[in-house]
Amino acid sequence: MNRLVLAAQVIERGALRYTPAGLPALDLTLQSDSEVTQNGLPRKVSLQIRAVAIGDITRPALTLVLGVPAQFAGFLAPSRNGKGVVFHVTSIAAPEPASQPG
Repeated sequence: MNRLVLAAQVIERGALRYTPAGLPALDLTLQSDSEVTQNGLPRKVSLQIRAVAIGDITRPALTLVLGVPAQFAGFLAPSRNGKGVVFHVTSIAAPEPASQPG
């Protein structure tokens, strides 16, 4: 199974473009900073990954505020030039806005 779920923030967003099939596409750079447990020991992991949103998912991707954490899900595929991978985002769960005291 090729499925990736990543807590990250958008640090770069390209201009909306269209695929040859006419679908909207949006290039993103995501930054993830987390702490995981490896071999029973904590490890800090910081990474940037190239991502793309294609189709209907471009609408919510365009509304994300740069630097605000969200959860992204999707799959990995080879990049167009064959060097490295690109995270194809298929769903986004943005954080709920903070409620105002009333």
